[in-house]
Amino acid sequence: MSSTRTDFGDEAGEIRRFWRGLGLPGLIDVHTHFMPERVLHKVWDYFDANGPLIAGLQWPITYRKQEAERTGLLREFGVRAFTSMLYPHKPGMARWLNGWAADFARRTPDCLHTATLYPEPDADTYVREAVETGARVFKAHVQVGAYDPADEQLEQTWGLLAEAGIPVVVHCGSGPAPGKHTGPEPIARVLARHPKLRLIVAHMGMPEYEEFLDLAERYDQVRLDTTMTFTDFAEGFMPFPDRALPRLAAMGDRILLGSDFPNIPYPYLHQLHALERLGLGRDWLRAVCHDNAVNLFGL
Repeated sequence: MSSTRTDFGDEAGEIRRFWRGLGLPGLIDVHTHFMPERVLHKVWDYFDANGPLIAGLQWPITYRKQEAERTGLLREFGVRAFTSMLYPHKPGMARWLNGWAADFARRTPDCLHTATLYPEPDADTYVREAVETGARVFKAHVQVGAYDPADEQLEQTWGLLAEAGIPVVVHCGSGPAPGKHTGPEPIARVLARHPKLRLIVAHMGMPEYEEFLDLAERYDQVRLDTTMTFTDFAEGFMPFPDRALPRLAAMGDRILLGSDFPNIPYPYLHQLHALERLGLGRDWLRAVCHDNAVNLFGL
């Protein structure tokens, strides 16, 4: 699959053939980005400038389109449910982002109501407000936010989310570039205190894949999303180790499809083909691309 392909109509047809071939009613993608347009454009500017958090990689945005066009594309692809992964990079942003995300979820019924957090004095308050108004998934970005997930200001917040059973997608691996608090150890301290936290490790924990598999094997509520993993792009600089594939196969009920749409430097279909070529079987693919998320979110 060419990484420069932009024929979205043909791509939609191929994606539909993929999931229909598995006998699925569609896909569920737990890692897609929707956020206020001016914030998203700043994110795109950062990718265009090859900023340090993306390790200076060339990262063209394949789906650089207006919001309505992006939601329309996901529907054409047959994505039944998706998320609006958004995240603050400084104090005072999270509550505002949560307000935007709640409105986006109201006007976008196929989006799982997403919220975010940051270590700050009012984190418990606005996280509780988001939970009470129907948030179904949270996003935490340890690399961009440059904070310790075990910060004491988040202690009660993690407890609240664990008690509520609301999944949290956390970018805590050290890819594509390490941060001060990335890697398995900081989030492991959170899990030690909140073992029932429904943590979804973004990007399979890239590049500390095996260490995050260790955490998933230790804690039965830890899951991993496939975002960018196994693609030609990721394999070029942070390859998944072949020796870990049997562990990945054995954990097939806790791996979830994620894509990073629209911020990916290749077509959406390539992520699906990358999963298929692992050779882990139809049942594994069905679970990863749809059924595991259905069970987690009660869809």
